[in-house]
Amino acid sequence: MERDVTNEDRAGMAPPAERFRTVRSTLIVDRVMTGIIKIGGLGIIVTVFAIFGFIVWQIVPLFRGASVAEAGTMQAPPGKAMAIGIDEWGERPFVAYADGTVAFLGAGSDGRTTVLPEGVRPTCVHYDLRTQSLAMGTDDGTIVRVGISYSAEFADGKRVITASASGDEALRIGPKGVPLVAVAIGDSGGDKLAAAILGTTGKRSVMALVLEHEEGLLGSAGAASGSTEPIDLTSLVPGTPERLLVDDRAESILVMTREGDVCYLFRQGHAFERRQIFAPFGDLPVRAIASMDYLLGDVSAVLTSPTGENRIFSLYYHPGADKRTFGQTKELAALPGPALGYAASTRNKAFAVISGSIASLRYGTTAQVRWQKALPFEPSAVTINGKYDRMALLDGENRLHLMTVHDPHPEAGIRALFGKVWYEGAPEAKFEWQSTGGSDDFEPKLSMVNLLFGTIKGTFYAMLFAVPIAILGAVYTAEFMRPSYRSVIKPTVEIMASLPSVVLGFLAAQWLAPLIENRVPSVLLLIILLPASAFTVGWGWSRMPMRWRSRLKPGQEFIAFLPILALVAWGAWLLGPLVERAVFTVPDPHGGGRIADFRMWWESFSGAKFEQRNSLVVGFMMGFAVIPIIFTIAEDALSNVPRALRSGSLALGASRWQTAMSVVVPTASAGVFSALMIGLGRAIGETMIVVMATGNTPIMDFDIFNGLRTLSANIAVELPEASEGGTLYRTLFLGALLLFLMTFVINTVAEVLRQHLREKYKTS
Repeated sequence: MERDVTNEDRAGMAPPAERFRTVRSTLIVDRVMTGIIKIGGLGIIVTVFAIFGFIVWQIVPLFRGASVAEAGTMQAPPGKAMAIGIDEWGERPFVAYADGTVAFLGAGSDGRTTVLPEGVRPTCVHYDLRTQSLAMGTDDGTIVRVGISYSAEFADGKRVITASASGDEALRIGPKGVPLVAVAIGDSGGDKLAAAILGTTGKRSVMALVLEHEEGLLGSAGAASGSTEPIDLTSLVPGTPERLLVDDRAESILVMTREGDVCYLFRQGHAFERRQIFAPFGDLPVRAIASMDYLLGDVSAVLTSPTGENRIFSLYYHPGADKRTFGQTKELAALPGPALGYAASTRNKAFAVISGSIASLRYGTTAQVRWQKALPFEPSAVTINGKYDRMALLDGENRLHLMTVHDPHPEAGIRALFGKVWYEGAPEAKFEWQSTGGSDDFEPKLSMVNLLFGTIKGTFYAMLFAVPIAILGAVYTAEFMRPSYRSVIKPTVEIMASLPSVVLGFLAAQWLAPLIENRVPSVLLLIILLPASAFTVGWGWSRMPMRWRSRLKPGQEFIAFLPILALVAWGAWLLGPLVERAVFTVPDPHGGGRIADFRMWWESFSGAKFEQRNSLVVGFMMGFAVIPIIFTIAEDALSNVPRALRSGSLALGASRWQTAMSVVVPTASAGVFSALMIGLGRAIGETMIVVMATGNTPIMDFDIFNGLRTLSANIAVELPEASEGGTLYRTLFLGALLLFLMTFVINTVAEVLRQHLREKYKTS
């Protein structure tokens, strides 16, 4: 029996306001923790944006053009200049004159050096920056090769460049008294090929001189041997020759004619064959050629027309041909007129060209104009130093203008990174990744499209394998399996997520890939028969009499299914070789019969190469890594659906399967979708499995039996080769940014869809 509260009782109790007032220390702790959480959250946001900003700051230089600024001028001695050159430091340029002298400019200049014999005058000059030599054609039918040498010494902490020039050899290529109109020399280090155009304007001939060097015991070149008699090539060149080029392999000669044709002559020993005649500007009203010069590597020729069109022709194998010939690969922005001067970089595929008062710096691989400007003077000659950081221009008053060049990433840009590029030797423009090569004239191939494609391809096959298993497994575990079994199965699957990626990659490369390589038909049968048998057994089980089904408690059906599925899997594995012998056969290359080999059959059927480490292996192993993540989150979402919804559906007569598919899964769709997106993000960012199990081939092929290279794997593979601040270094940062953007976009879209599904199927 309750008693009334007396006034005395009320006097001993605290006022209501005091009893429900929060303790001051609790308020202080709450405020402090709230502030810490806010600061922490803000710090995370700031950190993410700082990382994003740092990555962007690293990649912005990839999309900048070149900057060129005048560093000073040098006055050259008076006289008719025929060629200019410069040392690799850009400090001691020289000018070659029509009187057979060479003058070095800069500190310590000591006047002109005579490099030709007395009484002989040059009629044409060809400067080779790669070998630092001048080939001077003379008025008496000889070619004099003038060597330019530089040496650097340090005195009192300052660098002093010493320069000298000397005519080392004279080659007789034409009759005495017949002047040379154009000259070129190619020196492979073994063979040497010299070519010249002789004669007057009315009658000209093309002559070649081949010198072969015998190899010494240690591989060094010995004395020159072979023919020293000039070879007349005039009959191979229809038209009037005006200019010629010799490649640095001493294998071929390109002859430009007044009629607008280019003749490609190839050397075989001491004999020449005409492999090709082509008209670079045959489609224009005026088909004449204004200039013709080689790019670094002497595989591509840069040509301009009298009206300023600028095109590049490269050697490659045309469809159906067994020999390389020239074809147009690039069309660059037009110049205001013909090219009057040209200089190719010896560090990359960049070249400088002048036309009137316009000076332009261009890049051959991507056909980009890196820099172009109208100068206050009209240059007559141009040269680039070996370091590709200085350029020199000679004006009409023999004043040499030294320019500083800052172009650290000429091989990059929007087109190089995201567009199709026609690389040297390739029959067509394509996306390609190959960051390094074995020679100085290699063209870096930095297409991010291959890596984006590989990332999508690997993710697709991984999700194709993982999603059905993980989602159906989660549905069965949450809706049909007994709770006692679920308490074991779910933690076991979650433990799978803790397996290191490097271990999974190792297993994929060393165990799974060799296993699948010889049993592809067995794997295909497993993929077909296991799901089919599972559906068949389930369909049959649902139609069995209740007295048989009741022998297993609800949630224990898998005990009856597992032996059947194991038997089907075992049978499919054994049946694979029989199917291979019956279906996947090809003619025996060593006999008249047929052999069973799926790999050879696939190559003949699809035309694609079968690789041991392929997308199928990646799909299986990366899918194995993704399954636990999708399964766990999806199972949690399904298990958290209110029991009242299940009970209501079952009470209305729906089966357990109908309840799961029509009620539980739609209600939990937001959580299931989140599981898929998190698994997708895991697959996109996977590195070690892809590195070890795919062969890292950056190809554009969706074939499941070919390899791939993803953005994350590319960063891991290429990072040791990337020097800080270099093009590859910044390109890897671009790959990281693309990964960041991909995951950001996917997560954003996923969150929007998740919220939509949550609102659509929310329960009150």
